[in-house]
Amino acid sequence: MNELKRDLGIWAAVSIVIGTVIGSGIFRVPQAMTQSAGSVEMVFAVWIVGGILTMAGALTYAELASMLPGAGGEYVYLTEAYGPVWGFLYGWTQMWVAKSGSIATLATAFFEYSGNFFPELERVFFQIPLPLGDHGAPLNVSYGQIFAIVVILLLALVNYFGVKAGGNLQVVVTIIKVALIAFVIIAGILHGNTAESHAPVAIPTTAGFFAALVAALWAYDGWNNVGMVASEVKDPKRNLPRALIGGSLAVMVIYLLANIAYFMVLSPETVAGHKLVAAEMMRRIQGQTGANWVSIAAMISIFAALNGSILTGARVPYAMARDGIFFRSVAQVHPRFRTPGVSILAMSAWSAILVLSGRYDQLYTYVIFASWILYAMATASVIVLRRKRPDLPRPYRTLGYPVVPVLFVATAILLEVFTLKQSPRESIAGIVLILLGLPFYFYWKKRPTIASTGSERRLD
Repeated sequence: MNELKRDLGIWAAVSIVIGTVIGSGIFRVPQAMTQSAGSVEMVFAVWIVGGILTMAGALTYAELASMLPGAGGEYVYLTEAYGPVWGFLYGWTQMWVAKSGSIATLATAFFEYSGNFFPELERVFFQIPLPLGDHGAPLNVSYGQIFAIVVILLLALVNYFGVKAGGNLQVVVTIIKVALIAFVIIAGILHGNTAESHAPVAIPTTAGFFAALVAALWAYDGWNNVGMVASEVKDPKRNLPRALIGGSLAVMVIYLLANIAYFMVLSPETVAGHKLVAAEMMRRIQGQTGANWVSIAAMISIFAALNGSILTGARVPYAMARDGIFFRSVAQVHPRFRTPGVSILAMSAWSAILVLSGRYDQLYTYVIFASWILYAMATASVIVLRRKRPDLPRPYRTLGYPVVPVLFVATAILLEVFTLKQSPRESIAGIVLILLGLPFYFYWKKRPTIASTGSERRLD
């Protein structure tokens, strides 16, 4: 049977971490965080706490990824620690909602920023005369949605023709976007003497802190994606920990510097009142030209995150299919390009359908609660596996164990309590949505397992 090929070097792995994490959040999240946190000091406290939690997750996943460098990331860790049903529930969620919804969201954000230069993208292209729109109205499809779908499918083709092609593209666009973000940061810091009053916009509260932390963690989300392509990373025992830790640390530094630049030019009230904070900052400094540069930086940033999401996300359904608990065709590896071609096309096609439907935001809201349960379990699996599988080789051992993974899990539990309290109906609906996959799991579980070898072996 054809196997995936280890064609991703250290720079590609680091670029997957940085490029997938830094999408549109750095440009849009500060508004929501400032509204919730209330003051500049609290905003930076939230960014630092979010960064520490991200590092705690990265340090823990570094041990898991170097110990179990197979395709699928959390799917592999959950399967090994708790059994195949937990890995399946994670993979099911990623395929149909979480990762596909993220891809749809990024592609839509890409066309929205493109609309600054091509306003006609907002126009309705055609209408589907079925009650699929809001409140049972016909579904309008804009030129921008078609554009977003084309971008998804083009990136799917790039990654279909080889993981090296996708990895090289990720390195190039990540370098460009970090350079553009650095330009925005430097411009803000150099013009810091134009800053307005820094009076708080609201009195900081515990609820406000957690609401801001949820927004920050959304901006930090994606650091774990490199584990999904672990079976295609060269020298994974060394490069995966380096990519996870180094990439996460770089993201934290970039986010803090960007926010320093924002608040050196803009007041908290201004930040809280503008959806596109970076664009407003550059408009103050360089007029509309500066705002246009931010739009270009945002488009490249989102493009890199989109490519990284397609590159990594498709490995999860592939890993499930190889273990016999998903559609068999998804387990196919292209004999020439050595990529999970069917899985890439399937994930991308479903993401395109979500773009067309416009329902990805609602779906993603539903599964946030359940997804964080699985993330917490994946992090806790480092403790479980030290007891359950002490025989497994551990080229890297979590720094600060067991405090670091416990810190991440404890915070995840607090966030779950907060989310359940704030959105009980959506949280419960999300769990039900994920559990709907169980009948499919038991059906697929009864079938003969596809033979596989090496790092792609069945783990149960």
